[in-house]
Amino acid sequence: MILVVNAGSSSIKVALFKRDLTQVMAGQISGIGGALAHLKLGEDDRNIAAPDHDAALAMILASLDRQGITADRLTAAAHRVVHGGTSLVDPQPITREVIEGIEAATPLAPLHNPKNLAGIRALQTLAPDLPQFASFGTAFHARQPDVATTYAIPKEERAKGIRRYGFHGLSYAWIVTQFGDALPSRLLALHLGSGASLCAIKGGTSVATSMGYSPLDGLTMGTRSGAIDGMAVLRMAQDHGIDAAGHMLNRDSGLKGLGGSNDMRLLLAADTDTARFAVEHFCYWAARHAGSAIVAMGGLDAVAFTGGIGENAAPVRTRIMEHLALFGDVPVHVVKADEERQIATDALHLIKGAA
Repeated sequence: MILVVNAGSSSIKVALFKRDLTQVMAGQISGIGGALAHLKLGEDDRNIAAPDHDAALAMILASLDRQGITADRLTAAAHRVVHGGTSLVDPQPITREVIEGIEAATPLAPLHNPKNLAGIRALQTLAPDLPQFASFGTAFHARQPDVATTYAIPKEERAKGIRRYGFHGLSYAWIVTQFGDALPSRLLALHLGSGASLCAIKGGTSVATSMGYSPLDGLTMGTRSGAIDGMAVLRMAQDHGIDAAGHMLNRDSGLKGLGGSNDMRLLLAADTDTARFAVEHFCYWAARHAGSAIVAMGGLDAVAFTGGIGENAAPVRTRIMEHLALFGDVPVHVVKADEERQIATDALHLIKGAA
């Protein structure tokens, strides 16, 4: 069985898959580092002490053991790593060199990569003989043409790694696998949730995406502003300080800043001009960015929606497609997001390739 691990700042989500990719169990520990954490995994649901990621993963392995899944039944652990930089552009077995590559990319994802590494290192200590693999959230976009990833800034700034990377790559990779041989040649994929992005997928390859150097860019999101003029960012930083401006753009903007809530369900249900404007802003800017992506593909053959909003908010899908009607009547697909199963799939392919 393959244990998929998604280590966040104060939580660890896990999912367990058989080799045929049937999911056996899923759960998480939340509140790591706090006075009391909470474990919910299979039939195990209780408060625990988890001062750090080592302790949390030890609790997860112990919980699995109590539920009949001992460590010797695990084939591998597969980790979600947010940022692979420019060097880690494919799923990888975890080696010393890969760990160094994740560390090198940490300045690009300072809130996420250290926690992803904490999960990897914890399992190295707890189960040293268990093979580990990593899948990277940026990898799906790594082969975009330079013209799509390069910012028009001085060379010395570009040399620091300031460029477009794109995110949600595991979600887009999963969409591609779900189409199989029926994959449209030019597919516009929209991952719409609290974080929202879109991707131009041509021949199964990402050629453009809306997120850039960070996940802030692009579409209006739950609490992130999406695309905003750099001079406006500098004005906010001047008025409030860099940290406060960053918090405002990432935590207090988007649907929350426009409509008072980052929950699309509440906004769709609310009968107020403010809520209606927030929803329309979300849909309008998704379509505006979609137009750019369609140009990058040279046309449009189909659209796919995924993510919590993309899968469940039919009025949002309808409104976005109304904006895109000028591109013709194209098939619209709804694909259930399953990044964990994609990570397990990546690990299984690597295991089979090494056999």
